[in-house]
Amino acid sequence: MADAHSTRAPQPKGATGVVVFADGRTIWGRGFGATGQAVGELCFNTAMTGYQEVMTDPSYAKQVIAFTFPHIGNVGANDEDVEAAEAHALGAIVREPVTAPSNYRAGQDFADWMKRWGRIGISGVDTRALTKLVREEGPPTIAIAHSETCEFDIDALQRMAAEWPGLEGMDLAKDVSRLQVERWAGGKWEWGSGYAELRPSTSLGTNEGGSATESKSFVPSEVEARTPHVVAIDYGSKRNIFRNLSEAGARVTVVPAAASFDEIMAHEPDGIFLSNGPGDPAATGEYAVPVIRQLLNTGKPLFGICLGHQMLALAVGGRTSKMFQGHRGANHPVKRLEDGRVEITSMNHGFAVEREGLPENVRETHVSLFDDSNCGIELTDKPAFSVQYHPEASPGPQDSFYLFEKFVGMMRQ
Repeated sequence: MADAHSTRAPQPKGATGVVVFADGRTIWGRGFGATGQAVGELCFNTAMTGYQEVMTDPSYAKQVIAFTFPHIGNVGANDEDVEAAEAHALGAIVREPVTAPSNYRAGQDFADWMKRWGRIGISGVDTRALTKLVREEGPPTIAIAHSETCEFDIDALQRMAAEWPGLEGMDLAKDVSRLQVERWAGGKWEWGSGYAELRPSTSLGTNEGGSATESKSFVPSEVEARTPHVVAIDYGSKRNIFRNLSEAGARVTVVPAAASFDEIMAHEPDGIFLSNGPGDPAATGEYAVPVIRQLLNTGKPLFGICLGHQMLALAVGGRTSKMFQGHRGANHPVKRLEDGRVEITSMNHGFAVEREGLPENVRETHVSLFDDSNCGIELTDKPAFSVQYHPEASPGPQDSFYLFEKFVGMMRQ
């Protein structure tokens, strides 16, 4: 099993996968999934379940995930446990070989699923040592490769890693956002019946710029018209967010990341939702922040999650910065400041809102018990709030679903 602190180690016999760092360090393993190569930022995820949800979370764009839980892929893959229409993480690094699935819900082997979506996996890696490396050095840039013939150009892979610019300054929301307006339908998963509907039920159409066309605007029924209407801005959203908004009693229309204020308001929203997503919030904020400021001035309720939390903070004068190692997993304790309650949460972010310098009209609502970083804010002069963590879970604990009910309740009022 490869040591994550190895230098440029010689290739062992039978090694079909390799991780190459920008400084030339190499880690050898056994490839699975797609063949080929990819370059991006290495991060680790501590969740014990939900590897499909993790791999399909758009927030992981341009990242390779080292799973700290050793047995990844053992329950196979299916068409329900996904958070987007495709896999967005570049690849997966795991400790144990991917075994045949042992779950009645499995539709295919996880390795086959990875291959289907063109994602590279490498097993046989000491992921505990790799995690320690990230904790000590921060998230490095790496190139990963899988070759069934065991042939690799290590020098070329090192150059790929050394020349990759990194996530700071990189706007990825437009890359993963949907390009058309969609009306969402379907609630949470139920045992024995699954999801009522896995995908958005209606695509309203787009013009060449990716915005909604007027000719296909959705006209709600009389009953739906009495239901609070959320317009969700898709910076790289997870499906379970929309399911929870629906379960809380809202109807949801999803618009692209670059939708203008007028395009959003044309849908006559009762509230605005800012989704999660990848990349540097400051880069996405160049086009998102002016729109959010206009939306705040309407006085309509606004709720943000993850990147959406960072967007709200930037819109009101806060600052964001790159974290040393980030938060990624399904076991992160967060303290709610108003009553001291601790919520166990799912997280996936490499940037954070800076606690210092928040404007006077911003009240901090949640903090991480791991490192005291900011995990939530609320405006004192407008009906707007946001959290850094993922209350929709998938995967993860369900301590924070109340936030969706809070948001829908604000719209009803």
